[in-house]
Amino acid sequence: MFDRHRNALLPAIAGALCIAFGAIFVKLSKVDPAAAAFYRCLYALPVLAPLAFFESRRRGPRPLRAHLLALSAGVLFGIDLVLWCQSISYVGAGLATVLSNFQVVIVPLAAWALFSERPSVRLALAVPIALAGVVLISGALGGGVYGRDPVLGSILGIGSGVAYAASLIVMKYAGEAELHHTRARVFELALSAAASAGLIALLRGELGTVPNPESQLWLVLLALGSQVAGWLLITWSLPRLATAVTALVLTLAPAASVVLAIIVLSEKPSAFQLIGVCAVAIAITLGALGAGRGARESTEAPVYADLT
Repeated sequence: MFDRHRNALLPAIAGALCIAFGAIFVKLSKVDPAAAAFYRCLYALPVLAPLAFFESRRRGPRPLRAHLLALSAGVLFGIDLVLWCQSISYVGAGLATVLSNFQVVIVPLAAWALFSERPSVRLALAVPIALAGVVLISGALGGGVYGRDPVLGSILGIGSGVAYAASLIVMKYAGEAELHHTRARVFELALSAAASAGLIALLRGELGTVPNPESQLWLVLLALGSQVAGWLLITWSLPRLATAVTALVLTLAPAASVVLAIIVLSEKPSAFQLIGVCAVAIAITLGALGAGRGARESTEAPVYADLT
């Protein structure tokens, strides 16, 4: 058991760091939000397609229901990405990534309502702590906050978390059929997410010009790092880790994103906003620990990580 957890820890940390760089790459690309979400998924497809194909040949076919649910979840994931990218432009790369993890308290509550999965005491504690963190990040309680519109950025960040929570709820209906088809599921999610994000970008007039070579480079890194490597490493490793370790790994991604944004992008969150980051990190940890028991019983990924 110890070896199994140890062997999964490094891939989990690597996946979390890949995800942490996602917002940095979005900001460096200087591409409009919906377009950035579209290209992130589009550029991942040529890598994910052969991985999904060979996995399907090895593990056998999936039922039609599983395909439809994965594609439906991908539409919601595309909306999540658009809202997240828009949030980055208003509140910064680091804080937007923290806010997008708000789904850690949304999914368990939705599971309670839809699947009668009663939330644990830890999850109940996570809700007010997460809400307090969002209020602090929005700048409602202090001046000198970072971001050109932190209130709007916070609203969009929470919207991103809600959209991702809805995506996860849809995927939950796929049940056991999806447990051993990680690559196929990630491919279908990326495919339909590219379609939904692309449609939004088209309606907003963000696909009129092709990004310049430098922007394309950052978008390729975004796709291969966050969308391909990050997703595959996290979805493979989390079910193999102890719940307490999982909680720490999931906290690593948003925390690392804040640090990277300060170092790479010279973002300067206020003291209140950093306290809010800590509050959300605590809520993520409580949410992961509170979801652990149900995850061990179902063998699904034991928490509700935001893989944006």
